[in-house]
Amino acid sequence: MAVILETTLGDITVDLLTEERPRTCLNFLKLCKMKYYNFCLFHSVQRNFMVQTGDPTGTGRGGESIFSKLYGDQARFFEMETNPRLKHRKVGTVSMVNNGGNMHGSQFLITTREDVDYLDGQHTVFGEVSEGDDVLAKINEAICDNEHRPYQDIRINHTVVLDDPFDDPAGLADHIPDRSPEPTKEQLESGRIGADEAIDDTEGRSQEEVEEMLQEKEAQARTQILEMVGDLPEADVAPPDNVLFVCKLNPVTQDDDLEVIFSRFGEIKCCEVIRDQKTGDSLCYAFVEFEKPEACEEAYFKMDNVLIDDRRIHVDFSQSVSKVWKGGPNAPKGGQKSKFELKDKSKGAGTDVDNCVLKLFSFQDTENRSRHDKHKKTHRRDSSSSEDDRRHHKKHHKKERDLDKTVERRVRDASSSEDDRRHKKKYHKHNRDSDDGCHKKRDRHERDYDKPKHREHHRSRSREKEHRHRHDKHRHKH
Repeated sequence: MAVILETTLGDITVDLLTEERPRTCLNFLKLCKMKYYNFCLFHSVQRNFMVQTGDPTGTGRGGESIFSKLYGDQARFFEMETNPRLKHRKVGTVSMVNNGGNMHGSQFLITTREDVDYLDGQHTVFGEVSEGDDVLAKINEAICDNEHRPYQDIRINHTVVLDDPFDDPAGLADHIPDRSPEPTKEQLESGRIGADEAIDDTEGRSQEEVEEMLQEKEAQARTQILEMVGDLPEADVAPPDNVLFVCKLNPVTQDDDLEVIFSRFGEIKCCEVIRDQKTGDSLCYAFVEFEKPEACEEAYFKMDNVLIDDRRIHVDFSQSVSKVWKGGPNAPKGGQKSKFELKDKSKGAGTDVDNCVLKLFSFQDTENRSRHDKHKKTHRRDSSSSEDDRRHHKKHHKKERDLDKTVERRVRDASSSEDDRRHKKKYHKHNRDSDDGCHKKRDRHERDYDKPKHREHHRSRSREKEHRHRHDKHRHKH
């Protein structure tokens, strides 16, 4: 006893358990015989769990048994069969859906996973899939919404009863059509993609357009991942259109140099060469922010591959969203503080030696930068400098870098020497306290150790004195 379900994705053959579930199989066979399941949607597809169908309305709240066709609405549902007890152990187990109160109508489900124990006793097992496991797997992989409804319709087009051991009830012949009925317009209007509608985004597109579409989808997927992990404030965030990214810079190029060079295209709001936080050395790239996007575009077209400080730079539009990120809802609380702010907060104002060296460092740094600016302006006025000038320029900057490193080393030595003095002072004080304690303890121990000897000596002298007194007294009598 079997039934073939012809779906839009292929055929599924169901073997029925007519001996164990006679009433349920009778209901299912007669509904198939009267073409009740034709054009029913698989209205619920829960991946790796089950697929559900059998509702002509496609909502999951409709359907009625064969007995309502014969005896009226009072027989819309029939009571479930519980003996013998059958379990949902295999993939492809077919069960009649419980409509509440242990009553069944027309809806049924097919499991797509093994050992679904919590369905036992809730829904009545009456068959299993014998052929069409690949079709069932295709239905299981359907893309669905949050309510487990497929975006593209999956329907039962036709049902074929291979063997029916039950006699037709009286009055059923009036409900059996001569041929399979055609679907109505209301049945096919589900609000989703049609079952026979081909989904091909590349249709009518050239190869370049298809590649561009795929790249856009990959970019959207990456931005969504970055938003989920907290690296972007939102997926639709876009970088500013008035900021240029400049790379391949010479390490000696300064912020003011770039600002003077790029200012001929328009007013500049900010120009910053990115530097290492620990060493302060240039990382050879910078960001230039213009007041207007038009000036940024002009600089992009004219400044790429231009020679600056013996280096040919590369210019592109910035893809950084750091400024937008600072004010975003997912932005980290608090700002990044400089090295000296963290040091002042953790160690206080510092020692006098540290303050003096830091003042010396800041004074020398200011003086060096003023000399450097004058040198750069002179070098800029003579744009056609010779090879000797360039060598002098490099030598001059090397001296300045050596001087800066020397001052930094002195700052570290001064701070470390002050820390060493504090440590030595604390260590000597601890040693003195421990030595005094040891001496006091030793003296007290020696006194306690000599007490018995002192008492014995005192007693012997007392006895000797008393003996002398008796001797003198005896001599006086004689």
